[in-house]
Amino acid sequence: MKTVSLEQEINPWEAQAARFDLAAKKLNLDEGLWKVLRYPNREVIVHIPVQMDDGSIEVFTGFRVQHSIARGPAKGGIRYAPDVTLDEVRALASWMTWKCAVVNIPFGGAKGGVICDPRKMSKGELERMTRRYTAELVEFIGPEKDVPAPDMNTNEQVMAWMMDTFSMHMRQTVTAVVTGKPLSMGGSKGRREATGRGIMIICDEALKHLGMNREDTRVIIQGFGNVGSNAAHLMHQAGYKVIGIGEVGGGLYNPAGIDIEALWDYAGKHRTIHGFNGAEVRDTAELLVTDCDLLIPAATENQITSRNADRIKAKIIVEGANGPTTATADDILADKKVFIVPDILANAGGVTASYFEWVQDRQGYFWKESVVNEQLEHIMRESFADVVSYAQAHDVNNRIAAYMLAIDRVASTIRQRGIYA
Repeated sequence: MKTVSLEQEINPWEAQAARFDLAAKKLNLDEGLWKVLRYPNREVIVHIPVQMDDGSIEVFTGFRVQHSIARGPAKGGIRYAPDVTLDEVRALASWMTWKCAVVNIPFGGAKGGVICDPRKMSKGELERMTRRYTAELVEFIGPEKDVPAPDMNTNEQVMAWMMDTFSMHMRQTVTAVVTGKPLSMGGSKGRREATGRGIMIICDEALKHLGMNREDTRVIIQGFGNVGSNAAHLMHQAGYKVIGIGEVGGGLYNPAGIDIEALWDYAGKHRTIHGFNGAEVRDTAELLVTDCDLLIPAATENQITSRNADRIKAKIIVEGANGPTTATADDILADKKVFIVPDILANAGGVTASYFEWVQDRQGYFWKESVVNEQLEHIMRESFADVVSYAQAHDVNNRIAAYMLAIDRVASTIRQRGIYA
């Protein structure tokens, strides 16, 4: 194994490329398709002037990267954060291509982001920035081209502004241009909980595969945003014992199990888990290496690295976040025989439900929540079985199996379509 610097190890684009190269090599992918799939199709950088509440003008930098449109329109979230980089957005766009292919839905991958600190911006400033960002991307997005969705620090309201801005430019209401919208504007029932629900379904499948049961499974979840909180809530209701919740600025730990219903109510009222008295305070970095059966990193990238992987005590890791484990950490965890369900499978519930929303918008006919959940469960279970059987057939770990399966599906489509010249 070649040694890499920590900076290189935690660069998301390098991490994605390392997994892609390994999977492509094991597939004996021909050199031409290797080049086509290794790089994004299109990268758009925009500089967005926004009038702030105090009358000053601020210029924000925004990105939209479309990695592949071979299997259908590009699909991917938009994040607002001060540390968004082009490399990060590139990596996330390519992960979306593989994620959509793993669960076999007809989308390619894209991702977007704006460098800003939304916590320091008013609602009006966020709206003006979102609308200008959308206007700059009007010719690149659309129901048949590229369908954005919420991601870190974006939500239903941001999607509503995006849909409205795009619709104003089109001179007609175009609900299918984004997913993750409010229900009243063409959103889908079950979409908000879908990533967390998908994680629970995958956890159930992993336990079945390893001969374990919910009641004896001690769970630690890093992150209590949309993904982590819904996963915790649903898993608690299903009988899992959630013993730790990690958040920015500190986490909670109770070896007897945290009352997630009470924590859910507390976080809803106080908009934080800090101060909840049903568990002891525990450092979030410590929680990652605390003894448990099932660890769900559901926060941001690069949480499990060469610096802490050797201290991980979980038997199973189900990746709720995108890119939480570096390639170097993967090798360490493989030596420890940790069963990892990779992000491009584990958190694909969100994009799967987004696909359902896009279908419903285009049909103008909306499904019952039970239908959404039933279809989601079917796709997630089938995809888990596909990845595990692929891993066994090719004698590789689950992550490389998921990449191989995804790359194979996208490459087959490109071969059939041919290269336009």
